[in-house]
Amino acid sequence: MRVSRHDSVGLIVDIQERLFPHIHQHEKLEKNTKILIQGLQLLQIPVLITQQYTQGLGQTIPSVAEHFNADHFIEKNTFSCCDESNFLAELNRLNKKFVIIAGIEAHVCVLQTVPDLVDNGFVPVVVEDCVSSRKENDKKVAVERIRQEGGMVTTYESILLELCRVAGNETFKAISRLIK
Repeated sequence: MRVSRHDSVGLIVDIQERLFPHIHQHEKLEKNTKILIQGLQLLQIPVLITQQYTQGLGQTIPSVAEHFNADHFIEKNTFSCCDESNFLAELNRLNKKFVIIAGIEAHVCVLQTVPDLVDNGFVPVVVEDCVSSRKENDKKVAVERIRQEGGMVTTYESILLELCRVAGNETFKAISRLIK
């Protein structure tokens, strides 16, 4: 199944200040997620961003937040994004099929969101090098289960080039500069 640029939305899950420093390979996650976000924006793909219990976990980290308006964040206290009615309403309003997912923690909020997206008729596309957990093995097991639950697993470079579909145009050139 090919992921279509015109039928996709991005989802950045809970990359927040108080949890982020404890995430396995968080510097790499930050770098990769920024590239993914910039690529999705170049492709004019809308991106939703959630914050889990902001009072306790803090705001989205500045390097991610700077790409969005302050009112763009969807507050949630549920693990699955789909259990937050504002999130599901916004996702349904956008009327897209593919949900391209980055964020933390892979074994909690990302994982629990995947089967709920499938149950609601969406195709979750989890960007493996843009998700992580505090423990490396939790991420590894989560990615295996994401596949079992019907989620697609990819990398940021692969999905950005799949969304481009052709080389040689200005969008491809801009994406190419991001991923090199």
